[in-house]
Amino acid sequence: MDGKKKNVHEGHRQRMKKYFVQNGFKGLEEHQILEMILFYAVPRKDTNLMAHRLLDRYGSIAKVCDAPIDTLKNDFGLSESTAVLLKMIPEMARVYSESKHTAEIIDLDNAADILRSKFIGANVEKVALALGTANGRLIMCDIVCEGSINATEMPIRKIVDLALRHNAKYAYVAHNHPSELCLPSRPDLETTRMLSETLYSIGVVLADHIIFTDTDSFSIHSHTKFKKYFGK
Repeated sequence: MDGKKKNVHEGHRQRMKKYFVQNGFKGLEEHQILEMILFYAVPRKDTNLMAHRLLDRYGSIAKVCDAPIDTLKNDFGLSESTAVLLKMIPEMARVYSESKHTAEIIDLDNAADILRSKFIGANVEKVALALGTANGRLIMCDIVCEGSINATEMPIRKIVDLALRHNAKYAYVAHNHPSELCLPSRPDLETTRMLSETLYSIGVVLADHIIFTDTDSFSIHSHTKFKKYFGK
């Protein structure tokens, strides 16, 4: 009987894998996608039920992957390898996205696409900086500050030091709002003004300040009423 059950599961997995090879995740429900991911850490159990339980608790694959490892292990009986696999998904998505933007030209049109990858899977506030040459070549793009939710201050001195060290001519700054509200606050705007003026004093143009949430982005420079915060 056990062997028969095993063969049923193996047949189901093979059918799911064949479907993925032909179609990717297109047409699959979220629980089926999570079920397939779990195949690779749970070789013999029915991962469909496991996927349903996780999604019933958290509501989405993203929130499942953001759950603490200890909670995944203690509340759902997942092995450490299974929990680590789930935590690797947003990190792999970030690395994959970043690898598409190596040695690129950065400008106002693509800055958000380049910087967004730095915030994949982020559940605390972070500040990212991208620097460009006079002709727009991307010099660097990285997280320069990270803190607890709503507690990170813009590291102006560090940004200035990095701009000088890389002999940059343009700077693009971004931070995320874990609260999901993708609009600049008054402190965001005043910080933009201060950073713009400080960078201008060393010959660097602050081209944009972008705010990200999980699902949206807001370019402060692209809104006419906020351009005054970018100084000269």
